Amino acid sequence: MFDLSQATWRKSTRSGQNNGACVEVADNLPGVIAVRDSKCPAIGAHVVDRHDFAAFLADVKAGSYDL
Repeated sequence: MFDLSQATWRKSTRSGQNNGACVEVADNLPGVIAVRDSKCPAIGAHVVDRHDFAAFLADVKAGSYDL
């Protein structure tokens, strides 16, 4: 389990106005990015290596996924 007590959460700029269905990101943690559902923060977060998350975002921006 990763300690997220120092995480500073912010709403993703891509979440838009989806009736409260927002993704929150914490990028102030050493070496990792944490992602959670803003409606259910108590259920936890996905913690991803910073390099792997950057690669994922690059793939999304390149259109590699059918989103």
